[in-house]
Amino acid sequence: MNLDFVQKLKWYRSVLVSNKQIDSFQEHGAILLKGVFINWIKTLEVGIQKLMSNPSPRERSYFPEDGSAQFFQDLCNWDRIDEFRDFIFNSNISEISCNLMNSKIARFFHDHILVKEPGSSIATPWHQDLPYYSVDGKQNVSFWIPLDPIKKKICLKCISKSHLTGKIHRPKRFNGNDLYKNDNTDELPDIEKNINTYNILSWDMEPGDAIAFDFRVIHGAAANSNKSLRRRVFSARWVGEKTRFVNRNGKGSPPFDHLNLKTGDELNVDDFPIVYKNY
Repeated sequence: MNLDFVQKLKWYRSVLVSNKQIDSFQEHGAILLKGVFINWIKTLEVGIQKLMSNPSPRERSYFPEDGSAQFFQDLCNWDRIDEFRDFIFNSNISEISCNLMNSKIARFFHDHILVKEPGSSIATPWHQDLPYYSVDGKQNVSFWIPLDPIKKKICLKCISKSHLTGKIHRPKRFNGNDLYKNDNTDELPDIEKNINTYNILSWDMEPGDAIAFDFRVIHGAAANSNKSLRRRVFSARWVGEKTRFVNRNGKGSPPFDHLNLKTGDELNVDDFPIVYKNY
């Protein structure tokens, strides 16, 4: 192979994500990537507007009891919203995922749209994503991509190195009830009560930035206290070649209850396409 081409390839990959960023992601479980998706914000804006005009059956919106604005959520729409599919298959997100996960492949898991309207009083409680998902494994990454400027105080917050404890905590519904019956896993500790004992990762963000974090990281987000700006977020979840299916008996989020897969199976179904190969 031409050595000049190899050097150019190494430079190009370093522009996407550096070895230092990969190491930081593996160590802390969450990193900020500045401006990596700036050219895709308009595309994602169009996609989110389409989705909110025509939500899927999986849409879950929360309306605060205090009468403040709604928190809109919807999942798994990449196969019907052209703009989402375009971003997933044609942006550099799959290659970045592959590098961060130290994986030979980047397999798309699902998309999740989260829109907190101006002044919405709903906070996202501290939690881990992995016990909600129908997968298990250390090769995973979720991208939290805001379409609006976000101040640190209302941004996603991640607890550094919480993915390395070996503990998976009991998942809860938004109302505080257990997601799974007879779940004997440990409940999450009271993060807010002991907030000063944790290294909280959070940033001011601009459209085009992204937070990449591990499914096992404990994270949450404040209410949208900004009275004039929406907090629109496109989230994309990815897994690597060592990640396997886990049967959640149709109770996970997303449920994926239509799949004919058993715990331990590879994710070789059309719902989870391999978008990038690093070999």
